[in-house]
Amino acid sequence: MNRFIIADASKCIGCRTCEVACVVSHHDTQDCASLTPQNFLPRIHVIKGVNVSTATMCRQCEDAPCASVCPNGAITRDNDFVHVHQERCIGCKTCVVACPYGAMEVVLRPVVRHIGSGLNVVSDKAEANKCDLCHHQPDGPACVQACPTNAIVCIDRKKLEQLSQDKRRRAAMDDLSSLML
Repeated sequence: MNRFIIADASKCIGCRTCEVACVVSHHDTQDCASLTPQNFLPRIHVIKGVNVSTATMCRQCEDAPCASVCPNGAITRDNDFVHVHQERCIGCKTCVVACPYGAMEVVLRPVVRHIGSGLNVVSDKAEANKCDLCHHQPDGPACVQACPTNAIVCIDRKKLEQLSQDKRRRAAMDDLSSLML
């Protein structure tokens, strides 16, 4: 079973610290001063409602519908996460349509292309953007570490089974207490 990140809306305060941590974690220079609105492209998004806010991100699906529909094989399962191979991505948005959680997006990133004779041209490349569980970081997902209210957690099989067991226990205790009333 894969790992994935979940957010607890009851703890989320909508501060968007997770988005900033995500961008900094995936930014080439790790230098916040070089971030601009054009390259601030988080792989996690905070959704705010009237009385609630929560983060949405890739669920690292076992069957990964985004990978199944990708015409270039740019999305694959690598170890514990669903990975986008940007060199293969053509920005067709098929993965966006297939994702049941709305976690996939296609963004424009500036790319320097060498056209010969020492000439370089900067152009935009459309590419898929999604959570990769910060696979490049030994400490795990940056959003989990940065969340000030611990609303974001990384779940694996063991943790999921424990959460399920706790939920069943609470439901059984609620049933028992309602019978005693």
